[in-house]
Amino acid sequence: MGEDVKQRAQKLLDAVKDDGTINLDDYNLGNGNDTTYSNEKEIPQELRDSMDKVGIDLDQEKDGIYLQSGNSPDLCVSKVEGVELLPIKDAIKKYDGTDGKLDLKDYLWKAVAPDKDKYTAEAAIQEITQGYFIYARKGQKTVFPLQSCLFIDLPGLKQVVHNIIIAEEGSELDIITGCTVHKTAKKALHLGVSEFYVQKDARVSFTMVHNWSDSTNVRPRTGIVLEENAKFSNFYVVMSAVKDLQTNPFIQLKGKNSSYYGQTLIYAKGDSLFDTGATAHLIGEGSKAEIISRVLAVDHSHVIARGKIIGDGPDVTGHIDCSALILSSNSRVDSIPEIQAHNPNVTLTHEASVGKISQEHIEYLMSRGLAEEEAVNLIVSGFLDVDTSPLPPSLAKETEKIIDLVSKSEMG
Repeated sequence: MGEDVKQRAQKLLDAVKDDGTINLDDYNLGNGNDTTYSNEKEIPQELRDSMDKVGIDLDQEKDGIYLQSGNSPDLCVSKVEGVELLPIKDAIKKYDGTDGKLDLKDYLWKAVAPDKDKYTAEAAIQEITQGYFIYARKGQKTVFPLQSCLFIDLPGLKQVVHNIIIAEEGSELDIITGCTVHKTAKKALHLGVSEFYVQKDARVSFTMVHNWSDSTNVRPRTGIVLEENAKFSNFYVVMSAVKDLQTNPFIQLKGKNSSYYGQTLIYAKGDSLFDTGATAHLIGEGSKAEIISRVLAVDHSHVIARGKIIGDGPDVTGHIDCSALILSSNSRVDSIPEIQAHNPNVTLTHEASVGKISQEHIEYLMSRGLAEEEAVNLIVSGFLDVDTSPLPPSLAKETEKIIDLVSKSEMG
């Protein structure tokens, strides 16, 4: 990593050290985990149970798997020629630009700025930073999804992750990733930087499931760059309590006819605070973006659902759709859609609805023989019936299964 990156990061950290938000010094990086596995069969049952909660099925066919506990990789297996999966540190050493190879320095910190905020800055200066590198070479495709799991295993831990995903021209990647925390890992912090580079005519489908605890602070920072006719489908599911989660991926649709479809599903409970959304910058001619969120809020939870689309290029289209159900009198949802048109030839729209379950709907279902609780559960289940049609059929089916399992686990 260049000194310029570290200098920028350190300058930002020095400026905001006492900004009144999360104190990074309250957390530690751990001592390093020496546990490694040579295959999925060696993973202990307790860890398997945690992985199940975020949709990582070790018995399912897959084209590769990456597991990281704390700040050390435990398992990394790549099974398809032309699609590589490596720990990011190993990838940086391997892809250094020599002998005509890819140079990862051309990608590191290009989609996410190291001084974007204190959390990216912390990731930039930590030499211990790990994470995964996924590299699909030109024309290569996954048959089964790649799987990754990031696991916080110790109390007081600061997990710092940097992921790089590159899909070369005409390639296709299907990825399922889950992030979770051990039940004894109190007061934890997850900092996750992810950079996606999707080249001409390439497609990436990415399903992420989070399962945290009410003492976990979470700060994912994601940048996505799409070239000509590139397609990106993004599903984000979180149905567990969390102390404070903040995420807002930034998508640059640079290429002509590039497209982004993002759907977020949140079930907020306890005293959880969620500040989620996405920002899409439509630059390439004919590019399009759709940002969708579905929110359920109970107990004393607070959800801020954002969406922002900037229309710069000619003939671009964008739509933001946020729907929320408030299921308790003490919960709160703020829906904040924003559209900006910098070109007369754009079509940008948004819609938002926040409310409670209609008593008329409940009474109708009760008149059909359901108990009140059954009626409410049926309405909620219908609300959670997300549209997975932008995904390839195999991943759509898997995503639907994950959502069903997670919702049954968390909502009963």
